[in-house]
Order: sequence, then C-alpha cells, then structure tokens
Amino acid sequence: MKISDIDVLVAHPPRGKNFIFVKITTDNGIVGWGEAYTQADRDRSIVAHIEEMKRYLIGRDPFHIRHFTHIAYEDFATKRGSMDFHCAVSGIEIAMWDVVGKALDQPVYNLLGGPVRPRIRVYANGWGDGAKTPDAMAKAALQIVDRGYTAMKFDPFPGPWRPYVDAAELEQAAAAVGAIRQAVGPRVELLVEVHRRLAPMNAVHVAQMIEKYRPYWFEEPIPSENLKAMAEVRSKIKIPVVTGEALYTRTEFREVLELRAADILNPDICNTGGILELVHIAAMAEPFYVGVSPHGWNTTSIGLAAAVHASAVIPNFLIYEYMVALESWCQEISINPLKAEGGYIELPNRPGLGVDIDEKKLAMYPHKQFPPRSIRTVEDERKYH
Repeated sequence: MKISDIDVLVAHPPRGKNFIFVKITTDNGIVGWGEAYTQADRDRSIVAHIEEMKRYLIGRDPFHIRHFTHIAYEDFATKRGSMDFHCAVSGIEIAMWDVVGKALDQPVYNLLGGPVRPRIRVYANGWGDGAKTPDAMAKAALQIVDRGYTAMKFDPFPGPWRPYVDAAELEQAAAAVGAIRQAVGPRVELLVEVHRRLAPMNAVHVAQMIEKYRPYWFEEPIPSENLKAMAEVRSKIKIPVVTGEALYTRTEFREVLELRAADILNPDICNTGGILELVHIAAMAEPFYVGVSPHGWNTTSIGLAAAVHASAVIPNFLIYEYMVALESWCQEISINPLKAEGGYIELPNRPGLGVDIDEKKLAMYPHKQFPPRSIRTVEDERKYH
C-alpha cells in the first residue's frame, strides 16, 4: 500500500477561524483524514507547507509514520521548525494514523497500546458568546452547566492583550471569576485562561486575587518563551499553572519539565507533531508528576477525534478542550462525529479515527478570509496609557 495523493481542504465556518483538513488517499482506495491547527490570517502559509511536503510522500508507505515525522524535520525543514511547519506535519501525521487504523481494521488507540480509560472528560470552551461583564459571563456559564458540563474555561480579562495593565482590569477579571463561581457553585471546575498576555508581576497579582474562588488552573499566565519566568510565577501562586499550546515537540517541553515551570501541559495535537508526538510528550511528563490536558482550538471533528485517541492511552491525562460553539457545524460536515454527553466523550470503536469528513457538505463552506481583526493603531494606545 502506497500514498497516491494528498489533498488539502480549507473550510470557512460560520464563526471562529478557518480550518484545514488533510486527506490522504492510498493506491488501494483507503482515505485517511487529518487536521492542522490554524491561526487567523496564517492558514495559507500552513497550506503551503503541506503542499510542499506532499511531494515527498507520494509513493511512500503510510505505515512509516515515525520515519516521516523524523525526516520532515531533519531533511525537509533542515532542523528549522516553526508553528506553520509543525501544524502541517501534524495534519499529515494524523491522516496517516487514520489510514493505518482503517487498513488494520482497528481504532487508532489500539495501535498505541490500548486505552487506559473508556471515556474522555472534556471541558467547555467557546461558550461566552460575546459576554463581557461579570454578570453576563455568569449567566452564560449557567447555560453550560445546564448542558451537563462540569468544567469550563474562559478568559476573564477585558481589553486587548497587554503585559502591563492597570488595577481596574485585574479587578474586573477577578470579579468575573467570582461571579461565575457564585453562579455555578463549588463543584464545577473553572479553568482560567490568560492567553500569555501578562507580565509576571501582574500574573502573580491577579492569581492571588482569584485563589479564593479555587480555579482548577491558571493557563499560560505569561509568554511561554521565558520558562524561567513561568517557573517564578508558579512558585508564587497557589493555582496550578498550565503551559504548552505555543510549544512544539518534545524538545520545547523538555525545559518546562526540567524547570518545574508548570503543573499541567497542554500541547495541541494539531500543531505539536500529531498523535505520536503528543503521546511522547505525555510519557515524558509522567515521571515528573505533571498532568496533560491537550489544547483543542480545533474542530470537534477530526481534531477532536485525534485527541480522543491519543488521550485514551495517556495515564496522566486530565481533561480535554471541547469547543461548544463549533459543535453544530462540525456535526454537519462530519460522518460519525463524536459527541460530548455529561461532560464526557465515549471512545469510538470504529477503525482509524472513527470520524470522516463529508466532502459535499464541506464544499458548502469554501475558503475565504475572515474580516481583518482589530489590530491596534498608535492612536488606540491613548485608551491604555
């Protein structure tokens, strides 16, 4: 069996961002699906990487997954990684696993050593629907609880991402966490997202303000490129620190573990190298007593399915990100989509990933650019200085 073609399909959903699917076809007719992480305005550069890489995969054995990821970095990229490169590798790697699982008539998790759990716990994200004030966020949070979720993530910080903010913004963020805690009660887990925005002094300050609300975690309080500073923040607060969505492959996670910079890692399966790389990262974290909760700003279609298979075999897995705002669209364009019920997803038992793309329905959402984002001008800075 050989790879005969690789197609890249870019979809423009009703909301969110564009999504990239990778379709691998073999000479005996097996089709495997993968997904590459995207970032607004950067999707075309990721597509370009996949298109260039596919020239070196046509005619090769889809079972040679480990060899592909190795030579993609060593030979194709000449050991120069980037977000765009790792996203492209991830999409291809996931599709190769789907092909292999279908060829062997086995779910992917069985090819990784078998599951250590029958279902995957998920937390809801993307549920705010534009809520800005603490009261509005609390009302939206109650709706998520009513849908059966026992954990939810949110970014409580107002305004654009800036490292140095005034006390009023930190107080508003703390008020939002408090309002949501009061609304949902003590047993629902609150996962606080910071998006790498704050300077360490502000990260520590706001963490100390919200400790009394018992957040489940404090995600990426500062930029992850300075892991010593991340470790410093972790040493000064009482909330578990998460980092990893902007780190790629085992190489970058090694320093997180050595510095004890985080309690939980959140690598993204669609940008860190794919299924096998995520499993390797988790195995590396396990002897450090560090948990793994994969990042999931991907579809609840292929990206979700890949993460479910990987998470099923990770002993130190904690919880996975489920983008509720994408759910209805992903169910429309998917065949046999996975579904979250009561805050969990049962493991699929179909071969491969167990989820396929309906290409006719996907074609109803052809690629186009979203409107330009709100990028600040010099004059806009008057509001903040």
